[in-house]
Amino acid sequence: MNKYRTHLISSLKEDLKGQEITVSGWVENIRDHGGVLFLDLRDESGTLQTVSNDDNMFKGIAKESVVRLTGFIRVREEGTENPRLTTGNIELVVSKLDILGASVHELPFEIMSSKNTKDDVRLKYRYLDLRNDTVKNNILLRSEILHFLRNKMYDLGFTEVQTPILTASSPEGARDFVVPSRLFKGKFYALPQAPQIYKELLMVGGLGKYFQIAPCFRDEDARADRTLEFYQLDLEMSFVEEDEVLNIGESIFYDTFTKFSKKEVTKPPFKRIAYKDSMEMYGTDKPDLRNPLIIKDATKTLENTSFGPFKKSNIKVIVVDDIGTYSNSWFNEIVDYASSIGMPGIGYITLMEDGTFKGPIDKFLSEEERVNLIKEFNMKTNSVMFFIANKRLKVAQEFAGLIRNELGRKLDLLDPNKLELCIINDFPMFEIDEQTKKYKFCHNPFSYPHNGIKDYEEKNPEEILAYQFDFVCNGNEMASGAIRNHDLDSLAKGFEIVGYTRDEVESRFKSIFTAFKYGCPPHGGMAPGIDRLIMLIQDEPNLREVQAFPTSASGADLMMGSPSTLTSEQLNELGIKFEMEDEDNE
Repeated sequence: MNKYRTHLISSLKEDLKGQEITVSGWVENIRDHGGVLFLDLRDESGTLQTVSNDDNMFKGIAKESVVRLTGFIRVREEGTENPRLTTGNIELVVSKLDILGASVHELPFEIMSSKNTKDDVRLKYRYLDLRNDTVKNNILLRSEILHFLRNKMYDLGFTEVQTPILTASSPEGARDFVVPSRLFKGKFYALPQAPQIYKELLMVGGLGKYFQIAPCFRDEDARADRTLEFYQLDLEMSFVEEDEVLNIGESIFYDTFTKFSKKEVTKPPFKRIAYKDSMEMYGTDKPDLRNPLIIKDATKTLENTSFGPFKKSNIKVIVVDDIGTYSNSWFNEIVDYASSIGMPGIGYITLMEDGTFKGPIDKFLSEEERVNLIKEFNMKTNSVMFFIANKRLKVAQEFAGLIRNELGRKLDLLDPNKLELCIINDFPMFEIDEQTKKYKFCHNPFSYPHNGIKDYEEKNPEEILAYQFDFVCNGNEMASGAIRNHDLDSLAKGFEIVGYTRDEVESRFKSIFTAFKYGCPPHGGMAPGIDRLIMLIQDEPNLREVQAFPTSASGADLMMGSPSTLTSEQLNELGIKFEMEDEDNE
């Protein structure tokens, strides 16, 4: 028999009345009710009220100490039950107490209200934070979801394969985390941003259908939906076309969301929106479709405008019905928001009952423009039209997208009980880097152009579309995927357009270039983000809430003290020397 406990707290029921049991756990609270002492005991499964008439039984025990209690189960008197506890109808009359691990320090925060504590303190004492049921339940749910996903992938005929963590650096967009080699001084391993090359090599190896719950590492600034280390359900299949990969993705998301969330979930097939259309209608490639507002283009309608900021600009408009009577302060908040995101200003006009417009921009409109705006954009009495303009199309689209999001938030258009999924596809292969004015990959560099190498030979780079796609839910990118480019000439040509010579590409991706020469099947796959999936299911504000031991917003592990310095002996062994900057020149 286990000397520490005979029962988990969650297993205790009224049918154990009168039986002697032993339980162990943490002291959540001690209360003295005038000669009757109560100790609330918590283990990993639940909480139990225990009671003693011995004034010395619980004496000197600090909260969060680990104790073992032996006693008899009794049913609580009518009217004293606690419906908040699964054990709320019973209690343990304690006959013996043993301290297994005393809590000897003052707690940095109250365990049951730890989520109200500053993040940095919570993360420094994460092991205490995890004792909070809400925090712990996120981790328990994560385990259930991973179990479910693994079983689903096995049922779909996929093979689980673990790929290396120490690998070679590759130019995939984000910064690599690098690891110095002791045996090969001056050389470095890299932690994988994703198992991209390995999963393609598995297809060359004939595995057919691969998956893994893959850790990914990217040395980027942290934010609410991005951390330095995250996990994805990485999968790849041979001899598939885009629709087959999308069907698998729809099944994964729909089945997972419907099993673990009580919200209304979009049923497959999900709406598919071309990247170009998404940018035009929503101003983003991550649209929140719960928001019914649509961005429209008024550039043609106002091509002869006399209003200076609109001249030779891309003009986007958003029409919102029935808000014309809102207060000036409400509209001023929209103006302030526009300023906060870097817009020089935002114009708006209201259609009055007599068919005229009210608003500062009205005086710059001709009568023909007024008539056309009403007709083309279906304006009604009390409709308000917001104008967003910029000489660069993508900037105009993105500003309009942010204004659309803000209007959706202020107008309470986003149903919190819905998980609205869609697929964005037909991404451009390339886009212009605004700083360098050179081409860069818009998405995954290993994607296949719609017409293979023929596109590179016959089209301008900005015209080339790729078999790339994202799954999006409520404005969050949930997965990225593509049909991969298995043609070496086409693959090399794509990298040449962004500035790499063929020799450089073959050198950087030697493994894949060599492997493909031995016969590579057409293949494609995707990678749903595990952390974001759980974040949406749990309505958590950021990824850190669903990870067991996350770093802080700055990327520091406050609990373990990393990143940390190495000793001079360690550095010498690795052949590393630091040149410290003069503090006066920092």
